[in-house]
Amino acid sequence: MYEKQILLIPGPTMIPPRVLRAMAAPSMGHRSEKFSQIIKEVSENLKKIFQTKNDVYILTSSGSGAMEASVVNFINPQDKVIVLVNGKFGDRYAKINERVGAEVIRLDFEPGVPADPEKVREILAQDTNKEIKAVFVQQNETSTGILNDIKAIKEAMGDHPALLIVDSISGMAVADFPVDEWGADVVVAGSQKAFMIPPGLAFITVSEKAWKVNEQCRSFNFYFDLRAAKKNLAKNTTPYTPATSLIIGLKESIDILLEEGLENIFRKQLKYKEMVREAVKAMGLELLVQDEKYASPAITAIKVPENIAWKDLNNLLVNEFNVMLAGGQDELKGKIFRIGHIGYVHEMDLVVAIAALEMALYKLGYPVELGTGVKACQEVILKYKEVN
Repeated sequence: MYEKQILLIPGPTMIPPRVLRAMAAPSMGHRSEKFSQIIKEVSENLKKIFQTKNDVYILTSSGSGAMEASVVNFINPQDKVIVLVNGKFGDRYAKINERVGAEVIRLDFEPGVPADPEKVREILAQDTNKEIKAVFVQQNETSTGILNDIKAIKEAMGDHPALLIVDSISGMAVADFPVDEWGADVVVAGSQKAFMIPPGLAFITVSEKAWKVNEQCRSFNFYFDLRAAKKNLAKNTTPYTPATSLIIGLKESIDILLEEGLENIFRKQLKYKEMVREAVKAMGLELLVQDEKYASPAITAIKVPENIAWKDLNNLLVNEFNVMLAGGQDELKGKIFRIGHIGYVHEMDLVVAIAALEMALYKLGYPVELGTGVKACQEVILKYKEVN
């Protein structure tokens, strides 16, 4: 249908009309007083979303740019780092560190399995000379739908001086992450996920401990130099030309998030997770992440049934039912598909998507009883309404 699609991928996500209207405003000078006031307000409100007292810097880049910034501003060549890998984006952190010239200690976990804090504890306990400079991890591994336990990982680090650097690109404003309380040192997020605006902005916050490490960092950076970002934010501006229209949209989207309230958002995301997982189980499909505790509230990964090709299933969903889901990546390509339930998503969008999935599977010969997944969704919705 023209200009109408149910977009349930992990990002870019659907955009609220209120945000679209804000971004349609006439262009604004990025060094003007009016825009500086927007930068000031947005930066202060980002601190509320990150649950931190430290500044949050806005980068004009995708989330991967903030990932790179979180490496090149703190890691020197030959530094030892631990990278926890249970998906594509953990692997990306390893590759960025390798490009810098760091000695990477990879801890790989099977797809659908959370990072084990005890493995971190064991390696750091053996590091008697304190040579390991940082532990890198995804809060929410988008490629597999795993929610890693950041609090437990930090506790496992004990009093080791290594920084805890977290990619929260698809986790921020989805799952609770009190950055200061849990002791994360560097945390990054991105615009095209829960912030409900197009790709092109990334956010990064830095602890006082991490700033001291930054003073000794010799890795090359220019565009992603956080010292320049810090200096300019003190004047309510950015080092280089920012994506002004996106930041104006960000102001509106953060207002929406704060109006709803973080606790309400986290509760809603748990409901969405339960809706999709219960529907999938009712349809006889297999979830990639088996442990409910570590299942992502942002996205659910589902194994493609035997004798069905993802490209055929996706073709039906998009072209006949106007629903877009995400396929698997890298070694999981063709083996899983993913339903995003992040950002500007209503519970009824998920009901429609499950109905479309049932019909598409039915047409491809999968033995699904139409309505079983939808019924499971409805039951979860009603359960939450009774509680509230």
